[in-house]
Amino acid sequence: MVVVNVLANALPINGLNTGEISDRFPIHFVPAGYVFSIWGLIYVGLIAFTIYQALPSHRANTHVARMGYLYVLSSVANILWIFLWHYTRFVLTVPVMLIILASLVLILLKLWSGRRDMTVADRWALYVPFSIYLGWISVATVANITQLLYTLNWGGWGIGSQAWAVIMLLVAAAIAVAMSLHHANGAYVAVFVWAYIGIALKHWATPTVGVTAGALAGLLAVAWAFSMYRRSAIWARA
Repeated sequence: MVVVNVLANALPINGLNTGEISDRFPIHFVPAGYVFSIWGLIYVGLIAFTIYQALPSHRANTHVARMGYLYVLSSVANILWIFLWHYTRFVLTVPVMLIILASLVLILLKLWSGRRDMTVADRWALYVPFSIYLGWISVATVANITQLLYTLNWGGWGIGSQAWAVIMLLVAAAIAVAMSLHHANGAYVAVFVWAYIGIALKHWATPTVGVTAGALAGLLAVAWAFSMYRRSAIWARA
């Protein structure tokens, strides 16, 4: 999966860069280009996980076993999404993106269910990398759906594009805050802070979107701090 994502831009696949395709869509939920550098952090986390789970001392790790083939499913779906995106099969990208999202949600839930038995190494090699990955895929799913609706010339039920952007920003932020309150998942929330700052900077000339994204980034930063403050108590809870 990592190799295909790298080749998507290094070759690039079908002669198109992943970001160049995204820039075709004049939508307000897409952040500034530098925000996509988070994939580098995601790759590092997934490579660390791959090495960690393959070590002889961790081959019987129950937390890895809980993930089953969900990670394989998410990786295969990620590869498929790249090819669909680069060959502009946008209608098919959304259901595949939802498969990635669902598989990562299930991975986090399985890891969360066994949190009391996790070592510090387990948290850093398993829970944190997949929290960051899920956080970014959560943002990417909203952007992907928005791009598809634009491609299909959806009228938005008479609601303007800026209003829809604000609605989506609020809904996505609410999900991140919920993760802060119920799971104290600072890594997941931090991804939203990163993305929302990027959205604010890219769309600052459109105050309705830019100011809203900036304000929500501030709110999410508070939620992140709250998560970090409460994480010990939350992780210890039965």
